Amino acid sequence: MNILIMGVAGAGKGTMAERIKEHYNIPHISSGEMFREAIRQETPLGKLAKQYIDHGLLVPDDVTITMVKERLAKPDCTNGYLLDGFPRTMIQTGAFEKAMDDLDKKLDIVINLNVDFEVLEERITGRRLCKDCGAIYNIHNHKPKIEGVCDICGGELYQRSDDTTNQLRIRLTEYEHLTKPVIDFYIGKGDVIQIDASQPVEDVWNDLKKALEALNG
Repeated sequence: MNILIMGVAGAGKGTMAERIKEHYNIPHISSGEMFREAIRQETPLGKLAKQYIDHGLLVPDDVTITMVKERLAKPDCTNGYLLDGFPRTMIQTGAFEKAMDDLDKKLDIVINLNVDFEVLEERITGRRLCKDCGAIYNIHNHKPKIEGVCDICGGELYQRSDDTTNQLRIRLTEYEHLTKPVIDFYIGKGDVIQIDASQPVEDVWNDLKKALEALNG
């Protein structure tokens, strides 16, 4: 099954992606991880992307789409893939659709995770990360046993500087402007599963799994 998962920051894409990856045994391909891997392996595209990233610039769409196409052509994507973080704009979507036609790997479904603002705000502003192992906590619903200390490794927990209500509003405005048209495009094609991601994780996963199973018949 070829899947694209979409949703604003804090919607739970990473959590659901991990569940889908394990349940359907397909690779989870995030645009950020794809860049990091290509740079680590020092592929020609990785080296090119690194030049932009090192200068604080966005990697051009043509470089990104070529990298996506190269990644999805690998053997582990034979039985499907889960794409996360790309395409984000209509320009990227047009290039992506053409590339998938060329590879005969067209999307089967788009998952759109919908979350109320109040829930997003609680998730984002309450998020704390471990400086050492990267574990994620939330002061509202997933507290560490000792305040400010990671349960797993004992590392110090911190709050990202952009995990604020103001930054969340900025991200949502950008998402509405750039990415909602992509979702609308796929809605028009009848390819979108709408999931209420304001619920607890297990409820979100149960709804999502049922929707995907219904799709598979």
